[in-house]
Amino acid sequence: MTERTAHLRSRAAADIDDAIAHLAGGAGDAVAVAFIDALEHGISHITRSPNAGSLRFAFELGIPELRGWGLRRFPYVIFYVALGDRIDIWRVLHTRRDIPATFARDD
Repeated sequence: MTERTAHLRSRAAADIDDAIAHLAGGAGDAVAVAFIDALEHGISHITRSPNAGSLRFAFELGIPELRGWGLRRFPYVIFYVALGDRIDIWRVLHTRRDIPATFARDD
């Protein structure tokens, strides 16, 4: 099993910054740090097992190979595409967001 490198797109990095700020402001720094740990664990998992994520949104959004991996203990999903030796992370979104509308705005 080959581990791939993860590449954050700018929108994914902004999503992560927003989530951390929201969690730190509402629930405290300890929860924000736990989110970061869960995110790092999720990214590590998908770099080792890129086919683990669900293709549900690939079909729904018409984006071939787009996969989603949910974070443990947090209602966020890492959206990514495996590209050869790297994982291209497109977004990290809260599950209560209108995900199809969010991706439509990205076009």
